[in-house]
Amino acid sequence: MLVNSNELFKKARKGNYAIPATNYIDLDSARSYVKVAEQKRLPLILAFAQSHKDIISLEEAALIGKYLGEKASVPIVLHLDHGEDYDFIERAIRLGFTSVMIDASQKKFDDNIQISKEVVELAHQFDISVEAELGHVGSNQISFEQGQPDSIYTETDSVIEFVNKTNVDSLAISIGTAHGLYKGTPKINFERLHEIRQLTDVPLVLHGGSSSGDLNLERCATEGISKINIYTDFLMGAQHEIENGGYKNYIELKKLANIGMEKVLEHYYKVFHTKL
Repeated sequence: MLVNSNELFKKARKGNYAIPATNYIDLDSARSYVKVAEQKRLPLILAFAQSHKDIISLEEAALIGKYLGEKASVPIVLHLDHGEDYDFIERAIRLGFTSVMIDASQKKFDDNIQISKEVVELAHQFDISVEAELGHVGSNQISFEQGQPDSIYTETDSVIEFVNKTNVDSLAISIGTAHGLYKGTPKINFERLHEIRQLTDVPLVLHGGSSSGDLNLERCATEGISKINIYTDFLMGAQHEIENGGYKNYIELKKLANIGMEKVLEHYYKVFHTKL
């Protein structure tokens, strides 16, 4: 069933667990994620990033996500990840996405507030939940994401003003992760996470979850983060399964890739302590 994220995140925050946000780039990846969610009887954030619009179009992504979400027996949030501009986000809303992210994190603070507020005012007319980012989660050198390499930590003294002025439904914060793969394990600023969680009741989101380390992510999930984004690890899981499984044709290769992605999601459901 297709839902927005509001009630799911309230439960996650109260229950001290996180829901995985899984970026899909085609029917196979999306179908693999939903398959695992149904098998585990757990909720899922099915996410499509604006930066992947050259892999499949927004219209194609909406068709895939709506079809799988509407027929699913568990709650599925169809989420636009890292929406970069008002027009693209408006199109996503019109096409049936149930949650959108406006990422104006690289703008000046006041501009971030104004842009995020405008998206909230639009989305809430359609009962669509809105995520915004404060601080900035950058990219590693080995990354399948587009973006600036440097991360900027979320400053605690700006959280209350941002949340109150934008009325966002969830807030992505920067506490030491980055998009892509790491050389080694990143150092997460859990003190900053705890401070921000004490400041606001708005559910918190972590981007750049891939290869951040199971212990780090488990602590994030149980100590204040309600949604954790994963993308690169799914691609690496698919590649690993292909390289080690052996295949004779394209159909077998696709099956191996799907199995690899399913294994990754099964793993992270456990790490995040996800519940329904």
